[in-house]
Amino acid sequence: VEESLVKSYSRSHLSDGTLLSNAHAHLSQDRAANAELLADLAEIEERRVYASAGFCSMRAYCLEELHLSDDEAFNRLPAARTARRFPEIFTALAEGRLHMTAVNLMAPHLTVENAKEFLAAATHKSKSEIQLILAQRFPRRDVPALVQPLGPLQVRSAAQLSPGPVEQPVPERVETPTQRPKLKPLAPQRFALQLTIGQSAHDKLRYVEELLGHQIPSADLSEVFERLLDLAIPQLEKRKFASTSKPRSCQPRATATDSRHVPTAVQRAVWERDGGQCTFVSDTGHRCSTRKRLEFDHIQEVARGGPSTPSNVRLLCRTHNQYAAEQTYGPGFMKARRQDAAEKRAAAAAQKARKAVDEVIVHICESWDAGPMKRAARPRDVKPSPMRRSWSACAWRCVSSARGHAAADEAR
Repeated sequence: VEESLVKSYSRSHLSDGTLLSNAHAHLSQDRAANAELLADLAEIEERRVYASAGFCSMRAYCLEELHLSDDEAFNRLPAARTARRFPEIFTALAEGRLHMTAVNLMAPHLTVENAKEFLAAATHKSKSEIQLILAQRFPRRDVPALVQPLGPLQVRSAAQLSPGPVEQPVPERVETPTQRPKLKPLAPQRFALQLTIGQSAHDKLRYVEELLGHQIPSADLSEVFERLLDLAIPQLEKRKFASTSKPRSCQPRATATDSRHVPTAVQRAVWERDGGQCTFVSDTGHRCSTRKRLEFDHIQEVARGGPSTPSNVRLLCRTHNQYAAEQTYGPGFMKARRQDAAEKRAAAAAQKARKAVDEVIVHICESWDAGPMKRAARPRDVKPSPMRRSWSACAWRCVSSARGHAAADEAR
């Protein structure tokens, strides 16, 4: 059977014309199937069907269920979202007028007003041609000049033994910094970690090296990093599920039936029982594998009298916690609750910003009130800068207006 399958992929018996014709036909089928797949992915994500299937995110569903590679999921999911916003993209992909790279390049710039024209301009264009279109329509600032030394030229040692083009020495490739950190395996139990840090993190790292000078004289970054992880893990476990080296032997105290508080003893017991993993299991028996963004969830809801005991508390990821709530209270109710919570957060952030501005204005006005003494001590030929006068006048008007409103309120 295996030999017959191998022969079915053999093309040696086909003529040149048939081989080219088959390539076109198969490519057309692949493009149509790809457009259909993107439509499926977009609808699955819109309905959040991946949650009921036991996955915490659309990416997890693509990797674990559909067995796509990281790169495939990374390219297909944004293209599916963009095509859902502009459905004409599905047809363009199926007909081969656009490719997924083009869709992802144009996605940040597509609007309802320019989509039709933009997609037409990108028809049958290569990646470099689309980048040129983007540069013309959405110009960016020049990159700074950079002079960087290259490594020694890598010359092949093998002699030229057969006719053909002579291989030229190729300069060693210079790795440019990437935005996303990289963690990849090198050898058994050895991994390479590459990331970019800011000045503050750099200063902290150097200070840690100094503090660990006796324990790690070589200042090996891998040893320093592992020591930092050893110090961070207990603190994070304590904050996440109240981990402690000396847990109390007494039973957790009873809490009010309407309280969402989960006692620390219950948190530790639930975390150990569930193995630090989401416990959601789909109808097909698939358990969610995520260990990130875990939350303590009441099986019987607190609003319905559910207690905070180990038997009534479980670990769920954020996605499946929200999914369980939607199954109980309905998607519409939970959507309204989330929207209301978002509005409250936005209002709190705006209030905090206004308070900060008020504090700055008060500080400026206090300086203004102390101004006569400073102005008296200042030489007559020295005048404040125009910007200082403008800021002071603006602040004084704001505070005067606020004081007027306050006085009017007191009078009423």
